[in-house]
Amino acid sequence: MINFNGKSISDTDLVLNVQNRAFRYGDCVYESMRYINGKIMFFEDHYFRLMGAMRLVRMEIPMNFTPDFLEEQILELIVQNNLEEKSARIRFGVYREGGGLYAPTTNDVGYYIEAKEINDNYELNKQGLVVDIYKDHYKQKGLLSNIKCGNSLLYTVASIYKTENEFDECFLINDEKHLVEAISCNVFLVKGKEIITPALTEGCVKGVMRKQIIKIAEQEGYTVKETSVSPFELQKVDEVFLTNASRGIQWVEKYRKKQYTNTVSQKLMNVLIEQTN
Repeated sequence: MINFNGKSISDTDLVLNVQNRAFRYGDCVYESMRYINGKIMFFEDHYFRLMGAMRLVRMEIPMNFTPDFLEEQILELIVQNNLEEKSARIRFGVYREGGGLYAPTTNDVGYYIEAKEINDNYELNKQGLVVDIYKDHYKQKGLLSNIKCGNSLLYTVASIYKTENEFDECFLINDEKHLVEAISCNVFLVKGKEIITPALTEGCVKGVMRKQIIKIAEQEGYTVKETSVSPFELQKVDEVFLTNASRGIQWVEKYRKKQYTNTVSQKLMNVLIEQTN
């Protein structure tokens, strides 16, 4: 079951008009969240990021889009799908209603919620990831690059490249050829007691888990630098790990001929697990 504008329907019964702006232009924003141990992880951060994205793209925020209302809608769907005692991935999407060409006829919105079971809670991957850089297209820098929206062609073609070349993930770079993020994750590099991650001004998504890991790392005595990162730095660091709301932390074992450890990744993941139990 999904929630479509407040109504519970089967996902197979949903029919979208060809004029739907999310379908036609990618005119939508969304949040991916995790439901673990009976609660939505970091819900407040997800809520404010969603509201910020809606304001940025000039969607009209409905008066009833309060934190309590959105949380209630999600938890009702969790119950309808019998996921109360399980772990689930949630996608809360908001799209602009109406027709029009590039210029919309209205800024009013509709929304949908999906909740699907996933088997794992936060746990560091046992097998490290094999990663390379995707160079065919660059991610542009700017405020729109910081939000999660329906314009995902770059991530799609990068994912196809990843599959074709049998990588676990790929790094994306911007038009200055600086490291930005991975296809579905933010990127962190570890060198001694210093942790480096691409700044938001480099074009990466403003990840909710990225924010949590920066906070945890600083609490654990690491110096965190948000800055521009050259891909050459990947050859010089001790560890590389990726973060997103669905998986927490994933460590990278290999980038080209460079091998990494996972000591800091495991330490930070342990703290994250403690804080979310």
